[in-house]
Amino acid sequence: MKLFAKTIAAAALAGAAAIATPAAAQVAGIATSSPEAVLFGSKARVEAYKQIDTQYAAQIGQLRTLRQEMATLQQTLDTDKNGQLTQAEAQANPTAVQQLQQKEQQLGQVSQPIVLAQTYVLEQLINDYQNVQQQVVQQKKIQILLNPDAIQWAPAAVNVTNDLVDALDQRMPSVQITPPAGWRPRQESLAAQQTVSQILLGVAQQQAAQQAAQQQTEQPTGR
Repeated sequence: MKLFAKTIAAAALAGAAAIATPAAAQVAGIATSSPEAVLFGSKARVEAYKQIDTQYAAQIGQLRTLRQEMATLQQTLDTDKNGQLTQAEAQANPTAVQQLQQKEQQLGQVSQPIVLAQTYVLEQLINDYQNVQQQVVQQKKIQILLNPDAIQWAPAAVNVTNDLVDALDQRMPSVQITPPAGWRPRQESLAAQQTVSQILLGVAQQQAAQQAAQQQTEQPTGR
């Protein structure tokens, strides 16, 4: 069941625009929705991620520090300051390259329990997704449900993402964040975790850009 493949439509959710689309009836039996958008908008997902952030606050702080240190090392290696590392630049500073590789390994080790918890959260929601989908399809008499990237244009009324989110919220108001012993995530769950992380990163970047623009606008102009 390849419901959660990475698509252009999923990347476009960075602003969570699809979540904000008013819930409306489908058009002529045809409707659209992105499974990634449904997972992203789920209240259970939002609350579980907050719990994970609290439980792993120390690790998240460590990850932030590691990323800053890695960025500094990359700047050290990038001697011509063009934003790209060449083989010659890497060979010129093998110590920095080794440090960068070590920090990459640390990054993976520190982030592993966080990724595992997030993936477990999403897999619980994925397990009920087909039931949610069938519920909305039957309620709204949908005959064809497509991913948004399969359509070049459609009116807003064709998007039933909010209906699916509401149904998922009713069926699964909460989920667990601690996987059972020996649990191993499915591949589709790992793909969903990566996609949701990309959406969250896009939202954070968009918010940071908006805040920077607002601060620049609010700065007093000299006379």
